[in-house]
Amino acid sequence: MATSTRIAVYSGTFDPFTLGHQDIVRRAAGLFDRLVIGVAVAHHKKTLFSLDARLQQVQDETKGMANVSVLPFDGLIMDFCAAQQAVAVVRGVRNLTDFDYEAQMAAMNRKLRPQVDTVFLLPDAPVQCISSTLVREISKLGGDVSQMVSAGVASALRMAHTAGAQKGI
Repeated sequence: MATSTRIAVYSGTFDPFTLGHQDIVRRAAGLFDRLVIGVAVAHHKKTLFSLDARLQQVQDETKGMANVSVLPFDGLIMDFCAAQQAVAVVRGVRNLTDFDYEAQMAAMNRKLRPQVDTVFLLPDAPVQCISSTLVREISKLGGDVSQMVSAGVASALRMAHTAGAQKGI
């Protein structure tokens, strides 16, 4: 009996890619045959990093994970899931606020594409409080983000904030 490949999509802006994101990727990659990380173009947000920089960060942080691929996407996540032939979308939830929002999104996504399930993963306790927004703010104010992002991402944050300060941003 042939079995089909179970593909999941994990999407986000990943601005920047944090250790919390890494934890979700590692665990989701263990649950599915293939995990596609969809890095959102994010027209609705002003991102610190360009799409190319965010794609590169995620690729750097997931290299060596044979069943993980990284692709940009624009538009509806359910359309991206269809294009990837995904059976599930993975979402990390850190707290009840995240859960309330993600549960509403999951219900709407189910209306758009009922054959795609949403899988919620709770990040490991040491990284559960990390959010990209807080990491950007802490970094911008000169704080230490070494327990929140990889060394490469921390370096990219320092460079981005230094460049922004030189431009008066």
